[in-house]
Amino acid sequence: MRFYETTHGVYFDDLDAFQILHNARYVLLIERTIGSFWKQLGQRGGLLDFAANPDMSHLVRANHIQYDRPVTGVGEVRVRIWVEKLGSTSLTFGFRVLPLDEDVDYATGSRVLVRIDPETRKPVPWTDALREKLAPYRRDLKREG
Repeated sequence: MRFYETTHGVYFDDLDAFQILHNARYVLLIERTIGSFWKQLGQRGGLLDFAANPDMSHLVRANHIQYDRPVTGVGEVRVRIWVEKLGSTSLTFGFRVLPLDEDVDYATGSRVLVRIDPETRKPVPWTDALREKLAPYRRDLKREG
């Protein structure tokens, strides 16, 4: 299974009174990583054009985060994501927040998205085109060999 990873800066205004990365900032780092992942897959950013990018019509159903150890001070972190599960209308990303120099987690968790019709806001299936693009990143697929 392949994963997608990007590096983010941690700045002074991201820290709480104890000079630790504020818990709410993790969600922002995950959001930015997933946005970068969509762009890498060829989904155009900017104005939402659901005719050209129908799979961009989705909502966040849930965020689950476990904070394993604190990010202290300013610097950089890596955020690694993959597709934990792809359902008919739902998509679950797994993630890890890591230091640059070792694979020891700061935080782990998941984010669940649900694709919706932009007018009715009712769940609709992900397109076959997106399913194909996500295949290498899916943990829920059985691999040969």
